Amino acid sequence: MSEIIRIETISEVHELLGLEKPKHPLVTVIPIDDRIASFNYGDATYVFGFYKVNLKSSISGNIVYGRNTYDFQDGSMLFAKPGQAMSFENTQRESGVEGWILLFHPDLIRKSSLGKNIGIKYSYFSYEIHEALHLSEAENRSVTELVNKIETELSLNIDRHSQNLIISNIELLLDYCLRYYDRQFYVRTNLNQDLVIRFNNLLNDYFETEKTQESGLPTVKYCGEKLNMSSSYLSDLLKKETGKTAQQHIQDSILDRAKTLLLNSDAQVSQIAYSLGFEYPQHFSKLFKNHTGMSPVEYRRVN
Repeated sequence: MSEIIRIETISEVHELLGLEKPKHPLVTVIPIDDRIASFNYGDATYVFGFYKVNLKSSISGNIVYGRNTYDFQDGSMLFAKPGQAMSFENTQRESGVEGWILLFHPDLIRKSSLGKNIGIKYSYFSYEIHEALHLSEAENRSVTELVNKIETELSLNIDRHSQNLIISNIELLLDYCLRYYDRQFYVRTNLNQDLVIRFNNLLNDYFETEKTQESGLPTVKYCGEKLNMSSSYLSDLLKKETGKTAQQHIQDSILDRAKTLLLNSDAQVSQIAYSLGFEYPQHFSKLFKNHTGMSPVEYRRVN
């Protein structure tokens, strides 16, 4: 089992990479040069106590995403939040790779609106590494200009405006990334539609094979794992394509099957609840009434 290394501060990162002390204790921009690109992390798992935004540009060859090859090869962005575990396997210097790493500690944004909303608004911090944001050349320039502004602020003498300006630029950067992820979902609509079909088929198979008896109700995490993506990415993609999150799709599937069973069988409500994967029948009845305005018994009676 590999060693787990916890790194809680920005200063510890600089020390690990052999860099000079950071100009600000809570935020830093690290340019990706040969030394950074070829750094040997060893056989260890790292757990960082801060947010990480990483852009690698000048990537040669195609970007393979799942089983598909995509365009927008001018840059690739990855995001990580505090507490995420990361390991680095087979790391080696890539010729021509450029970019930067933006690190910022939760304490930097804790009292700001960004600190209150970052976990809700920017769900891509919970995406898996293969769900990177792939940028066009123009998009690459836009995000890099914002990071350059942050770097400029860090190089100046700290005054009462510094922190607010740094946070504002970080928030603007994240907003642009939100827009670019929306674009990424949109331009891949045919592939996304295929995923919607596979998601629905997965739910149908889950109920048809009576997996509910073994594992209970289907979860977003289960569906994401079967489709080789994080639950956050799956939910965001479905929201863009269908207007509903993955959890809403699961609930719709449950309710649709429940209605069929209520109207086409004499089984008791509790039996139907158990067959759908509910541990407690009252939870099924509550869900059903919240969505239909009727209890299962009332629905059966009026239909």
